[in-house]
Amino acid sequence: MKLIFAIVGKSDSHAVQDALTSSGFSVTRLSTTGGFLKAGNVTFLIGVENDKVNAAVDIIRKYCSKRTQAMPDTSVYGDYPSMPIEVTVGGATIFVLDVERFEKL
Repeated sequence: MKLIFAIVGKSDSHAVQDALTSSGFSVTRLSTTGGFLKAGNVTFLIGVENDKVNAAVDIIRKYCSKRTQAMPDTSVYGDYPSMPIEVTVGGATIFVLDVERFEKL
């Protein structure tokens, strides 16, 4: 058995959750905040059998999209603030861990 931690942008989270649950995956949803952009994320905890990991990851991949977003550059050059910079946001960060023991009480 495996435990998938999937950190997904808030804007993609509903589609990901709907697709996972309609495919039979049990999902726990946690609201989280990213450290770099301080933007809202959702972290999904998904317990799956070993042979279902790729199916779950494929669903997450299908519903998470990367895009660019302008954000203020915090550096200042002389008396002038710098121009906004574009950063890539979205997509997903996925961790897959071995589960030594699982009980549902």
